[in-house]
Amino acid sequence: MSSAGPRRPSSVDTETPPVLVLSGPVSPAGTPRRCAELRALLAAARTGVVVCEVAGLGPPGLAAVDLLARLELTARRAGGRIRLRGAGPALRGLLDLVGLRFETERQAEQREPPGGVQEAVETGDPPG
Repeated sequence: MSSAGPRRPSSVDTETPPVLVLSGPVSPAGTPRRCAELRALLAAARTGVVVCEVAGLGPPGLAAVDLLARLELTARRAGGRIRLRGAGPALRGLLDLVGLRFETERQAEQREPPGGVQEAVETGDPPG
C-alpha cells in the first residue's frame, strides 16, 4: 500500500530542512492537502523548519498569499516555521503589501560579496 505525500529518506542529513515544492495553479481546494504535507514534513524534521519552494507557483495572486499564510499558520501551530525559496520580486512585494513577513532564502544573484572583499582598481583607471 502506497501512501501519498512527502517522503524523507533515512539517509538524508537531519540538519538540512526538508523542502515542500509548491506549484500552481493555486486553488483553495488544494490547501488542506498542502497543510497536511507540511505537518508530515515538520514531524519528520529535526530543524523545525520546512523550506517551501515557491518558484513554480506562477504569477502571484491572492490565492498564493492565502496558501502561504495558511502554511505559516500550520507550521506555527506545529511548533515550526516555513522559509520561502525562489520567491520572485512580485511575490515578495505582494506579501509585503498584505503585511506578511516570511524568512526567504537568498538566490545566488541576490547575494552580496563576502565582507572584506573589495574590487581591485588599477591605478590608471578613471574614478567611477
